[in-house]
Amino acid sequence: MACFGSVLATAYMAATEVEGPMQFQAPRGTKDVLPPESRTWQWVESTFRDVCSRFRYEEIRTPVFEETGLFSRGIGDSTDIVTKEMYTFEDRGGRSITLRPEGTASVIRAYVQAKLGGEHQLHRFYYIYSIFRYERPQHGRLRQSHQVGAEAIGSAGPEIDAEIICLNAALYEELGLTDARLHLNSIGCPACRPGYREAIRTALAPSLSRLCPDCQRRYETNPLRVIDCKVPDCREVAEQAPSILDSLCPACVEHFSGLRRLLDALGQPYDVDARLVRGLDYYMRTAFEFKSGSLGAQDSLSGGGRYDGLAELCGGKPAPGIGFAAGIERTILALADSGTAAPSDGRQPVYVASANGDARLEAVRVVQELRYAGLAADFDCFGRSLKAQLRAADRLPASHAVIVGTDELSRGVVVVRDLASGEQREVPRASIATEVTRPHHP
Repeated sequence: MACFGSVLATAYMAATEVEGPMQFQAPRGTKDVLPPESRTWQWVESTFRDVCSRFRYEEIRTPVFEETGLFSRGIGDSTDIVTKEMYTFEDRGGRSITLRPEGTASVIRAYVQAKLGGEHQLHRFYYIYSIFRYERPQHGRLRQSHQVGAEAIGSAGPEIDAEIICLNAALYEELGLTDARLHLNSIGCPACRPGYREAIRTALAPSLSRLCPDCQRRYETNPLRVIDCKVPDCREVAEQAPSILDSLCPACVEHFSGLRRLLDALGQPYDVDARLVRGLDYYMRTAFEFKSGSLGAQDSLSGGGRYDGLAELCGGKPAPGIGFAAGIERTILALADSGTAAPSDGRQPVYVASANGDARLEAVRVVQELRYAGLAADFDCFGRSLKAQLRAADRLPASHAVIVGTDELSRGVVVVRDLASGEQREVPRASIATEVTRPHHP
């Protein structure tokens, strides 16, 4: 009996004989990140890591998939993410699993599972994640998107809100995004928000038929989301809704006033935007976004807010928290629109060129030695002539060429050529790494 592998191989060969080689493409809503663009991604990520380190945030890594209930319960059954956008499937054990659609719920799950809570304990986390949402791909928003984010868990005071906001602002400042503008709001708490929801329903009831089907559903399940709709008719109707700032309870008023005083004292500019709500049910009190005018209608660079009840929803003890997430794709688009490019690391490689035979084998050893000494090094992999190798070194461009010839090999030396000046000298083979980096004064 033929093995299963041979059966598959036979089937594949038969299919390719008829149809030819198969052509594969990245799935819709995903994107390959190739050099040199990947250098910009690395710059954004390394800048974020550096800012987080200065703010005393430490990295957390959570699974790319979780139990579906974590997101449906934490994010909210009525949200678009849960009702329309999650990648949910049943695994072989019959469990409902969902690819991570956002970062906060997973961080809180990890926090609760690890029993990290405690009185007067503040935990600061940051992450760099892929997220997955089945939605129509948009400018800077794909079905597999990438985010950087930070969460601070354990403090209910406005001081930590200001810290998170300033961390987000510091990222854009370090990247040179000068048009990133903070929009700020308070969306109340469980004490005052129910009354505001009823006020919205009352104000919107006469125009209910003008709302899109999604907003007619939101009108019943979560009317705050109507205010956030981008459909022109819905936006016009939403103008009739009262400001949530007029419905805040005294505690929320005090918290929001305290946050504004802190931001003013820190010199962080902002616009109070009473129409700003977030699309996740767990948000309360502070809500904010950074927006960039260069991105057009989809102008949000990042967003976040406070989620004081989420730990309890995830089965833990009460733990106030606040966080934000910033889209990497959106950030890179804004950088491109502003003409900002990732800085060069200034590291030019050393190119090792050689004759054939034993000299070529020695060249491979030299390359390895240079790399282990902390230098970037490259060499010829195509068996080209020495002249062609030196032309390749110029095209890189390399800082130096190390030439390993047959005669030099017999004398225990190599030739080091400075490709900028054209000067060259013989150096002992045994000290090549030191000699390449040592300033030369003829």
